[in-house]
Amino acid sequence: MMSARLLVLVLLMGGAGVSATAHSAPDASSAEAVRDGQHDFDFEIGTWATDVRVLRNPLSGKQPVWAEYRGTSLVRSLMDGRANSVELSVAGPAGKIEGISLRLYDPGARRWSLNFASLRDGALTPPVIGGFGADGRGVFYGDDKLGERPIRVRFVITPVSADEARFEQAFSADGGATWEVNWIAVDRRTA
Repeated sequence: MMSARLLVLVLLMGGAGVSATAHSAPDASSAEAVRDGQHDFDFEIGTWATDVRVLRNPLSGKQPVWAEYRGTSLVRSLMDGRANSVELSVAGPAGKIEGISLRLYDPGARRWSLNFASLRDGALTPPVIGGFGADGRGVFYGDDKLGERPIRVRFVITPVSADEARFEQAFSADGGATWEVNWIAVDRRTA
């Protein structure tokens, strides 16, 4: 059964070579490469009304069956932005989804790890790892299983405005050649 994960393209930050001209000023592209992303999630701190659509039969090859949920997400900053927590509680005709996500920033790698646990079984899902690009969009990737089937997971976070964000999760059974979206959430700020 699919886990409801709150799960980016791993930011490759250029080579670690030493330049022969060590005193030259960095250009704009290298300035972006060393950008500190520890405050990438600051836009999301607060309370949100959350609408979620979950594909109930992912990677089945069958006609898609979607379930809709509505509820709240509460996002808190931890440790000066180097971590944050998300409390998700949504309900709909198909039942409830309650879970927590702990997002941790790795300053050495300049990337985030998104870790989700459903309160239904208390188990942590494997993390998705990545970060945010210059366009403000976050892309995260990881490996998981759907039943016993190994899959790739992609999680995309798109800030739409200061008061709205979109989250989209997709699974791939072919190593990332093709993706099937199975989780869409739209958050609208309430506080």
